[in-house]
Amino acid sequence: MDTKKRGDLNLNGFGSANGGEFHHVTINGKGTVNSDIECVVFECHGSGMVNGNVMTNKAKVNGNGKIKGNLECKMLTVDGTAKIENNLYVDHFKVAGKATIGGRVKAEEIKIKGRLTVEGDCEAETFNAESIFRIGGLLNADHVDIKIFGECKAKEIGGQTILVTHKAPLMGLFKTFMQTQLETECIEGDKIELENTKAAVVRGNHITIGAKCEIGLVEYTGELTVDKKAIVKESRKV
Repeated sequence: MDTKKRGDLNLNGFGSANGGEFHHVTINGKGTVNSDIECVVFECHGSGMVNGNVMTNKAKVNGNGKIKGNLECKMLTVDGTAKIENNLYVDHFKVAGKATIGGRVKAEEIKIKGRLTVEGDCEAETFNAESIFRIGGLLNADHVDIKIFGECKAKEIGGQTILVTHKAPLMGLFKTFMQTQLETECIEGDKIELENTKAAVVRGNHITIGAKCEIGLVEYTGELTVDKKAIVKESRKV
């Protein structure tokens, strides 16, 4: 990406601009960019909208950002609220606020401590969530580490190592009213350890079904351990 001759685009207050190639794009007020952007750094601190695709090295949303196309970047950090209507292609994706992806996500590393919604599939090398999330399609990662303290849903989960543990809320009030469970149709992996999980099917090599799990069928090739406080309707070694 040749950036030597590129200028910056700054939108402060109410304003709009055409897209193009820039070095640094910053939206501080209520700004709209009317077409595709290619830049080195994209930052949205106010209420920003891009009516197109964004290609950048580094993207950060502190305010309320909306991209009506695809976002392609090396690093995306969401501390505020971000909505990407199509697909997200990213190396490192960190969510401390709220992120909504209308299409699919393809990443190397995903770290969530806020709220993530993905309408399609979510693919990564590592998926670490200490949060609330909903994935409409397949969550597929080599290493899946989920610490539940709210409602977590994915249609299917696949990976080499899948670890799901329960993290109790800090305030006792939420223990009564907040649903703290992972819900999915199918979990498939090599090494699987689950707590507070409701799944129709779990398939793997070494499987541990921990407390407060409700599993319809477990199929395993190696070893199976089931906690006394778990429900497994059927299990078979294959």
